[in-house]
Amino acid sequence: MIDIKLIREDRELVKENIKKKFQDEKLPLVDEVYELDKRVREVQVKMDGMKADKNRLSSEIGKLMKDGKKEEAEKVKAEIAKDGEEIKALETEMEELQGKIRDIMLVIPQIMDESVPIGKDDSENVEVEKFGDPVVPKYEIPYHADIIEKLKGMDKASAGRTSGEGFYYLLGDIARLHEAMIAYARDYMIDHGFTYAIPPFMIHGDVVTGVMSFPEMEAMMYKIEGEDLYLIGTSEHSMIGKFKDQIIKRDELPINMTSYSPCFRKEGGSHGLEERGLYRVHQFEKQEMIVICEPEESMDWYNKMWKLTVDIFRNFDIPVRQLECCSGDLADLKVKSCDIEAWSPRQKKYFEVASCSNLGDAQARRLGIRAKGEKGTYYLHTLNNTVVATPRGLIALVENNYQEDGSIKIPKVLQPYMGGKEKIEVK
Repeated sequence: MIDIKLIREDRELVKENIKKKFQDEKLPLVDEVYELDKRVREVQVKMDGMKADKNRLSSEIGKLMKDGKKEEAEKVKAEIAKDGEEIKALETEMEELQGKIRDIMLVIPQIMDESVPIGKDDSENVEVEKFGDPVVPKYEIPYHADIIEKLKGMDKASAGRTSGEGFYYLLGDIARLHEAMIAYARDYMIDHGFTYAIPPFMIHGDVVTGVMSFPEMEAMMYKIEGEDLYLIGTSEHSMIGKFKDQIIKRDELPINMTSYSPCFRKEGGSHGLEERGLYRVHQFEKQEMIVICEPEESMDWYNKMWKLTVDIFRNFDIPVRQLECCSGDLADLKVKSCDIEAWSPRQKKYFEVASCSNLGDAQARRLGIRAKGEKGTYYLHTLNNTVVATPRGLIALVENNYQEDGSIKIPKVLQPYMGGKEKIEVK
């Protein structure tokens, strides 16, 4: 959510930002908000004037009664009652106007950083840098589900009977490897100064609308029937929500935390679910990181955060690249975002395993996350980034560490979490 002052002072900047995101259908909203806000200020001025008059007239009643001017006092009382009704009507109008403004402001995109490349959709995202050499071995690499099933590490058929399509059982050493990745990522982030947290896995609706746009919510979130609760799609939601309506002391900034959670997503739409494999499923686990910081520090944190994910995947012996999200692929709340993509030697291309985002003050405005400075309170900036999400991270690890005999080489950093085991072998 942008500052309403920006629309008052520079509507063209807001419109130009919308055009760069190829959302021209939203352009009329800027002028609509401008007019609504103009009316709000008119109503406020009128209401303030009438309240001042009401207070002045109220002070006169006592004087008139004291002077024995009862009839005049009654006239003043009638005038005050009339003013009171009009003030109440103005207050109702004000409430309706502010509600309309908020609804529209939730739809107008955040102002992007100037460095965001302009493009219509994800096909125009820009590769920034590669880390590690992508290798295609001389032997064939099977589909990840076939590799894992041969190692007796997955059962989707049973999950289909218990839960339906989009769910899975992970078993044996593969399940252990999955948890080893999460545990290593947790410890890595703790070692880099992040506070570990396990958050609530359900959140209220006002937190959902505070951290994401309505279209994202509809596409992702599962709602608990009959309750104001949603299953989280990522722990960023409840971690940022932790600071809702808080004024944070400046000496407590920055707040940098890493959180574990299961994640639940509808995964509806054209891409559908992964029928056999684990790439697109309803349930997965993730280690996340969030930062709440001073506005002038957010871009530095953005760059620190995505690099931490790169380091972790390189420690898993997985080549990755950073892909800058273009304007048309940037979610409305985001100032800047990039994906970390892992190399798939089977497909001979990269695929997304992590996403890092700077949301500026968008979430902070929606949720009331502020600090207090010399010139009063101000909104902080929020950022989030995937540390490791499984099973996508697991797919990348399995493919890049697959051996010709069907075994999986376990990266050295994960061996202590696997009881010293160096390989997962076909039984």
